[in-house]
Amino acid sequence: MSVLTEVESAPGAAADSVFRLDEAERAALAESAEALCGIAPGLVDDDRWVAAARRLSSELPSRLRTRLRRFTWDAGTDAMLLLRNLPVDPATTPPTPSVPGSVQRAATVPAAAAMLIGMAMGEVVAFDKEKSGALVQDVVPVPGMEAFQGNAGSVRLNMHTENAFHALRPDLVGLMCLRNDHENVAKLRVASVRRIVPLLPESVRAVLHEPRFVIAAPASFDMPPGSEQPRGVLSGSVEDPDLTVDFSSTTALDDEAADALHLLEKAVERTYQDLLLAPGDLAFVDNRMALHGRSAFEPRYDGADRWLQRVFVHIDHRRSRALRPNGGQVLLSAAPTHEAPAHEAPADKAPADKAPTHEVPAGAQDTPADDTTER
Repeated sequence: MSVLTEVESAPGAAADSVFRLDEAERAALAESAEALCGIAPGLVDDDRWVAAARRLSSELPSRLRTRLRRFTWDAGTDAMLLLRNLPVDPATTPPTPSVPGSVQRAATVPAAAAMLIGMAMGEVVAFDKEKSGALVQDVVPVPGMEAFQGNAGSVRLNMHTENAFHALRPDLVGLMCLRNDHENVAKLRVASVRRIVPLLPESVRAVLHEPRFVIAAPASFDMPPGSEQPRGVLSGSVEDPDLTVDFSSTTALDDEAADALHLLEKAVERTYQDLLLAPGDLAFVDNRMALHGRSAFEPRYDGADRWLQRVFVHIDHRRSRALRPNGGQVLLSAAPTHEAPAHEAPADKAPADKAPTHEVPAGAQDTPADDTTER
């Protein structure tokens, strides 16, 4: 280790990161979600249903819309927003799925509520090689995958940017709690770059801005050769940077960079916040500015295990147009090999014959798939 060995102490959390719907707002959101569930064919991934979600998202309670708009303008010190008291009824929640690749195909009130809120902030998107391209994805423990570093595991999940390797990774990640684990110990962990960076020496920040790191992609994404280009884990403004790293798949290219990455991880450990989610909580993490992870828990695989539902949001939908050849919500697996500026579409063209499918047959919410390489 060189001089990159110490970090300072971190301040406490900001109070305005939590927004609780009052009972009238909850009822209004439930009414909109129920109306959306009634839109034929009642399938979350259907283009007509998505269009209805986009339209109905403008009718959310005004206080909620105002808070969401403020979050997309500036995510705040903690780079996350915890919405509470959403319409989730534990008494009617079905058994927790326990198969790899589980997703929510059929429209439900919780899935509709998450979609409405996501669409109010941007466009809910998915990736064709992740959870079979579903817009609402289950985050549940799967038997035999306890040690997996991803959504199917139950060991401590390392802090990471969602799809850190991808130039068109989500801007926002939403996690809706349908139920927590039996012991109520599993916690969502969030660490904001605005709390991390002030703890780092200026020399360390400079190294982290330089293209001296590579982030590996999961094999399931079938990335083109040369896509793992050296990059900085800090980018953009020196005073208020973005952070992109996955401590399970980021490699430093030299010793000084390795020291800086180690110190960054130490700063993350000092600044993360634990969020104990309850049914009806929906946490949005600004994926450009914050890392997230999870504490460990013990699943029982009895139908009552922890169950979150996840949505991804792009604030700038146009930026991904080259990977959405039919103009829908699902991005093809091949990503641009460079970080495209926010004002221009990626240069790489996706083949027209690989357009994702949005209409799926009705069926069970559990869709078996290879979950071994997904976050």
